[in-house]
Amino acid sequence: MAKHCQLSKKKYNRANKVSFSNKHNKHKQEANLQTKRFWDPQQQKWVRLRVSTKTIKTITKFGLRSAAKRLGAGQAVLAK
Repeated sequence: MAKHCQLSKKKYNRANKVSFSNKHNKHKQEANLQTKRFWDPQQQKWVRLRVSTKTIKTITKFGLRSAAKRLGAGQAVLAK
């Protein structure tokens, strides 16, 4: 499974681990992804999505369809 949010396309961040001796080593900071079910009132069924926690907050505030439109995902993800 791809490690990115299905609605916002949020993915990992490239960062540096900095040791006590101030050595810099590159590593990834993964997005905080959760698998969650959302009720889609238009289709009258549950939709299972892998989304970031920030996206979950957005969906809670605006609703599933409106949040998908705001985040630029469109209806393609919700059509499954």
